[in-house]
Amino acid sequence: MNSVFEKLYSAYHQDVFQFLIYMVQNKQQAEDLVQEVYIRVLKSHENFEGKSSEKTWLFSIAKNVAIDHFRKQKNWKNRILDKFDWSRNEITDDGALPEEIAVANEEIQVLYECLKYCTTDFRMVIIMRYLQELSITETSEVLGWSESKVKTTQHRAIKWLRIEMNHRLPKEERDIEQVRMERS
Repeated sequence: MNSVFEKLYSAYHQDVFQFLIYMVQNKQQAEDLVQEVYIRVLKSHENFEGKSSEKTWLFSIAKNVAIDHFRKQKNWKNRILDKFDWSRNEITDDGALPEEIAVANEEIQVLYECLKYCTTDFRMVIIMRYLQELSITETSEVLGWSESKVKTTQHRAIKWLRIEMNHRLPKEERDIEQVRMERS
C-alpha cells in the first residue's frame, strides 16, 4: 500500500492541491482538505475496483471532500466567493502559478475573477477540463455525470464566462473580443 500511496501522491498531489485551491480559494483550507483526501484514499484504496483510472478516482475523492467542506460551512456560498489573497499565500511548484499567469495576462485575471462568481458545477467543469486538463470521460467519471452532461455544462459555462468576461474587460479589450466572437 505504501508504494501505491507514494505513486498516487507523487503523480497527482500538486494537481489535487491546485484543484482544491481553485474550489475553496484558501491555501490553508486546501492543505487541510488535501490531507482529508489522502486519509480517504488510505481508508478506501482496498475497495478501489479499477472501473476508472486512479487519477479520476482521486479527483472524485477530492471533489467529494470539497463538497463535504462546503456543506459543513455556515454560509458556504459566501465563503466560496471570498477573495483568495495570492500575495500572502505562496505555493511551491515548478510550473507557473495561477497568480503568475494572471499577472501576465489581464484576460486570465478576469477569468479567475469570473470563476469566483459562477455556479459550483460550472467552476468544477472549467477547473477539471481546462485547468487540470481532464478529458470529458475523466471529468464525467469524477463528477458522476454522463459525458453529455459534462459537455452541456462545459458549453454553458463557457458561454456564461464569455458574457461575464465581456462585461469586466476594459472597453478596448471588449472590442477585440467582440471581433473574435463575430469571426467564430
